[in-house]
Amino acid sequence: MKYALISVSDKTNIIEFSKTLVEIGYKVLATGKTAKLLKENHIPNQEISDFTGFPEIFDGRVKTLHPKIFGGILMRREERDFIQAQQNNINSIDIVCVNLYPFKETIQYDVSLEEAIENIDIGGPSLIRAAAKNYKYVSILTSAEQYSEFLEKLKSNSIDENYRLNLAHEAFSHTSDYDIAISNFFENKFGLKKNYLRISEKLASNLRYGENPHQKASVYGDFYSYFDILQGKEISYNNILDLVSGVELSEELNSAACVIIKHNNPCGVASLDSPLNSYVQALKCDPISAFGGIVVFGEEVNATLANRLNEIFLEVIVAPDYSSDALNTLKKKKDRRILKKLKNINSKGISVRSIPGGFLVQDKDFGTLNVSNIKIVTENQPSSREMFDLVFAWSVAKHTKSNSIVIAKNKATLGIGAGQTSRLDSVKIAVNKAKEFGFDVSNSVAASDAFFPFADGVIKLAEAGITSIIQPGGSVRDEEVINAANKYKLSMLFSGIRHFKH
Repeated sequence: MKYALISVSDKTNIIEFSKTLVEIGYKVLATGKTAKLLKENHIPNQEISDFTGFPEIFDGRVKTLHPKIFGGILMRREERDFIQAQQNNINSIDIVCVNLYPFKETIQYDVSLEEAIENIDIGGPSLIRAAAKNYKYVSILTSAEQYSEFLEKLKSNSIDENYRLNLAHEAFSHTSDYDIAISNFFENKFGLKKNYLRISEKLASNLRYGENPHQKASVYGDFYSYFDILQGKEISYNNILDLVSGVELSEELNSAACVIIKHNNPCGVASLDSPLNSYVQALKCDPISAFGGIVVFGEEVNATLANRLNEIFLEVIVAPDYSSDALNTLKKKKDRRILKKLKNINSKGISVRSIPGGFLVQDKDFGTLNVSNIKIVTENQPSSREMFDLVFAWSVAKHTKSNSIVIAKNKATLGIGAGQTSRLDSVKIAVNKAKEFGFDVSNSVAASDAFFPFADGVIKLAEAGITSIIQPGGSVRDEEVINAANKYKLSMLFSGIRHFKH
């Protein structure tokens, strides 16, 4: 006999669904009100209490929590489990159709704590999780919207393990959403605050404060598995934001590169032949902003470099390793944080930001330059040296707050304009920064994270001495921008990919 268990609060389409299962050859097991509804509509079924030989108790609080039910769902269809099932008179249950008490609907009204609690389902989530866990053999349905497709597949014998896995994924999402609704109810309705530290010591650790001293903050997850903190004051919320930004950029450059970060923006980057040379050149880009910043390296820090790092105040230094002499030198600055990077952080994943009532979720920006998509749209062609610099500047612009403009030469930044509401303002800042610190920007290149909406930014760069520009393209005024580039004898590349960073 093939068994299907049905226990639903939302009875939409459940009569048609159950009738079809019976016609196909399934014996339906049902709980109280579901069983009554099916019998009223002349659909054969067996109540759970009759099947288990144990009555529903405590006004229906306990109905399905029985070894014959959970054993039938969780048993593997293998000899070792079949033997135990036979010994304990357990029949396999192949289909579980469950949706939960209407907790969300109940708490939309002004209800007492007791009424809210009575609408928290216990057996339902347990059934769903058990069936989802055993997806290799059991199909779990949690929504009336799934019935039609499931029955069609069942009739055509086309339900496979992958399909059941997808059902399991939907089921776990269903119970997760249910649990979050309960948690939010207690927090919002009764003023109970979540204390994540009670959940797991590994899950969260408190920080001194957030972006500002009056804000509380914690770090969650396994962040500290990526870095070993060798010395310094307790790492702060802002330190973490900045060092992650620096490491993400560092991992896109050659291993000898140096990235200096301040307020979540690069203020100096170089990708030369050694960490020392890269640091010296990166620092020149903006030595004022570098004060109190974060420095990230992709290779070991040696004693010579450590001495140079000690010449200015730096909040955090990050590197994959340090020579013993270098570490001794750096530790002379007692409060400075020294971190050893244990593994790369650039991996596929998502970015999450909180908004009122929920979250914004997106894929992380792993977009890279695709050579086949790059278009040279001007009469002039970039030289090989300019191409190297354009790719370098493009990587830096990707990790700079929008609107971003990066001026570079010989794989080192000369000027960076970040976070402006006008792209022209970012151009002016990048040019002025380069001139302020004594750089000759002639024959340098520029990267823009998004298209130029007008030709004014391109003209300003050309007048400063920039000879090649890379940008995504895609503006309605692209032709105007290209014409300006041709007029000033620039080469211009369209990357076909945008890198906004808000």
